[in-house]
Amino acid sequence: MTASAPIVTLIVPGRDIGAFAPAALESLRSQTETRWNAILIDDGSRDDTAEIFAAAAASDPRFRAVQHEASRGLGAARNVGIDLVDTPLIGFLDADDELTPSALERLVGTLAETGSDFVAGAYVRSRFDGERYVAGRVQPWVSAATSPERLATTIAEHPRASANIVAWSKVSRTEFWNDLRFPEGVAYEDQVVAQLMYTRARSFDVIPDTVVRWRLRADGTSITQGRAKLPVLRDYLTALRGGIRVLHEAGAQAAVTARLELILAMDIPPLLEIARTHTEPDYSAEVDAFVAEIEALPEHAAARPDPALTAALAW
Repeated sequence: MTASAPIVTLIVPGRDIGAFAPAALESLRSQTETRWNAILIDDGSRDDTAEIFAAAAASDPRFRAVQHEASRGLGAARNVGIDLVDTPLIGFLDADDELTPSALERLVGTLAETGSDFVAGAYVRSRFDGERYVAGRVQPWVSAATSPERLATTIAEHPRASANIVAWSKVSRTEFWNDLRFPEGVAYEDQVVAQLMYTRARSFDVIPDTVVRWRLRADGTSITQGRAKLPVLRDYLTALRGGIRVLHEAGAQAAVTARLELILAMDIPPLLEIARTHTEPDYSAEVDAFVAEIEALPEHAAARPDPALTAALAW
């Protein structure tokens, strides 16, 4: 392998994100670590996303464009990308988000040092202030998962790592994905996969560096902004249940407790508030059933949720 040969492939899926994709692609071009490839997957867009991806591939051989005629969903798009990776390392970037300039250098460099199965970094949310998108600070639950730096750790040694559930904050060894794929046809497809990564890894690394600016779209179309819709709620609760189940099955009780503390502080309060005025009775019933399940878990008694985390959601 020559010094310039790619060592990491970023899978970059997107649907109807033509307004944001150029910034995502530029964040790749601006990386201090230049040994990367990117697979750009247009998931049945109706805007100019496919054209933006095709133009990038035509102008830079590090980009490869793939187009789905009809939307297959984020999980399916990522899985298509995984099957095309031919580098030792793999990462993900949603096409409406941005990498920080030294993200790949830091992530790839850490894995070279430790030999771990994957590394997870911190991230911040980028919100529209009326004129432009402005990055906030690292939220406390992200900091608890990634700071201080821990090298070659495990979920037993660092149970709070389980809070970092997003796909795009990590770089992994490609072989780690041999039998690991994202659920398809559902929202919040990365939560269960993240817990499988933590529980299957021989070791993983966490670093406090901010590696991604996660965009919360001003028009409210981000998946995480749609939880007032009953089908999205059901996918959301299924993902939360699935993540807890994975941790339980691995015997990671301290990680279950850590997840419950966050769910009680950050997930349930806004869901109860939505349910209070929701027009569909099934919405409240779904939330109430989930709360009852959480309260029945043996780890619930040990959970100490921090009410200040609810306020931190506004950062």
